[in-house]
Amino acid sequence: MQQIAFKMQLKPGHIDAYKARHDAIWPELSALLRDAGIRDYSIFLEPQSGALFAVLRRTENHRMDDLPSHPLMRRWWDSMADLMETGPGLDSAPLSLPLTPMFHLD
Repeated sequence: MQQIAFKMQLKPGHIDAYKARHDAIWPELSALLRDAGIRDYSIFLEPQSGALFAVLRRTENHRMDDLPSHPLMRRWWDSMADLMETGPGLDSAPLSLPLTPMFHLD
């Protein structure tokens, strides 16, 4: 399995809403992510800045690249766009910046 990490950004004042929406994540979205090969997915918050740090593992034959065009993924991003920074040309997709691995202890 490959591990990747990325950073996203909450808009100010939306920590509680972001947490609540993820606590009630749609079962069909969880299934879509699993079907795409995503495993062990966590998102961490740095409360002072609103920065979100995500870490996930994905299978060798993952299909993450297909997710941005999936209607369910688009609907989730639309539902989250009022809480998060989105990137130019990404419609409602959250702005996601890859993080470079610097250290790992297994």
